[in-house]
Amino acid sequence: MSELLWADVACFFAPDLMGSLPDVRVSDASVEDWQALLDLVGESGWKCQYSEGETMLPVPRAEVVLSRPVDAEFPELRVCPSDDVLAIFRFHAADEIDFDVDLRELQGQERLDVLCVFLRAIGRSGDRAIGRRLGKPVLMDPEGDYGHPVLGFDAEADRVVILAEPPVM
Repeated sequence: MSELLWADVACFFAPDLMGSLPDVRVSDASVEDWQALLDLVGESGWKCQYSEGETMLPVPRAEVVLSRPVDAEFPELRVCPSDDVLAIFRFHAADEIDFDVDLRELQGQERLDVLCVFLRAIGRSGDRAIGRRLGKPVLMDPEGDYGHPVLGFDAEADRVVILAEPPVM
């Protein structure tokens, strides 16, 4: 059974209302949390590509990428949890894991289910078979509306939940 039903959340996936690139985040993170994420990506079998500026490189350890000089090329990790869904992680700060997804890629129940599995994989604690996860909320804010999540992984409930009222049309 799906965690969320498309009919209940479709309004949060409308690019004209929410922006096309919502911000997804894990607050109160650490270098260890970033490394747990990198380990999860490596162990999951998801396609990924790490780059610094235009240069493609092997995925480094979290402490290496997060301790880069301010004027260094910008690092980015592109992760595909399925063939048609892309998440782009940016290493802005050690204390927050942040990434973008493209709402145009997340239309319909099947793609929503992919997103829910991905958010749950990042946020859930335990289950070392796939990787040590964070045990922290993973929140999705509308593009440019930081701090007002519409949905996210609730670590206590161990599922992706709706966190906002649908916008009035």
